[in-house]
Amino acid sequence: MKKIYYYSSLDDDLVKSKNQDYKLKSNYKWIHTNIFYKILSFFVYIFVILFSFIYCKLFLHVKIKNKKILKKEKGYFLYCNHTQMLGDVFNPFLICFSKHPYIICSSSNLGIPILGKILPIAGALPIPNNIHDMIKFKESINYHVNKSNPIIIYPEAHLWPYATFIREFPNTSFHFPYENKKKVFTSTTTYSKSKIFKKPNITIYIDGPFTIDTLLNKKENIINLHDKVYNTMKERSKLNTYEYITYKKKN
Repeated sequence: MKKIYYYSSLDDDLVKSKNQDYKLKSNYKWIHTNIFYKILSFFVYIFVILFSFIYCKLFLHVKIKNKKILKKEKGYFLYCNHTQMLGDVFNPFLICFSKHPYIICSSSNLGIPILGKILPIAGALPIPNNIHDMIKFKESINYHVNKSNPIIIYPEAHLWPYATFIREFPNTSFHFPYENKKKVFTSTTTYSKSKIFKKPNITIYIDGPFTIDTLLNKKENIINLHDKVYNTMKERSKLNTYEYITYKKKN
């Protein structure tokens, strides 16, 4: 029997962490230049890479299509649909293999026992709880992408497990690629029925690049990038062939 999730709006948090209301400390740092922190981060990165291969390949049965288009890219923005609790943490390390991805996430993720402590060291960039820290947050994104690292963004914001459709999302995050003059790519997770396992197989499609149009102004470029990303992901979502969880809007 299929699971059914009921929602009121596309902004519903259908999956909540044990510490959903976790707040960042007032002295939280998004950029670390300390040599010892960098060494620790490197070893954590290696561990996460190894764990990603084991977990994503053996347990989630992930296949990645067209990953080769990212091979020669250095600093870029990768927009993904948000449908896996742990997979969306570890899949980017397979997709961006050989480059350290930095993943924009909700600060509530840092409240998850054990994993929450590891995430920032591995490359998580939590969204600030207040507007005063937003400048530091933006600086960290600019810093990492200009150090040739990929920035991973889940524009749908809320995790909807195994959703087979793309939810509408705002164009807010498209300021980042415009301001840094970086390329944009998409990563669309799709599902197909497994012949062996209860949970479906996962196929991730990589598309792009989408670039800044010099003939358009800032506002037009942001809208243009948003529309290209949304339409590309929506088109790829048509490749879903199995619905593990059904989503229905409440009356």
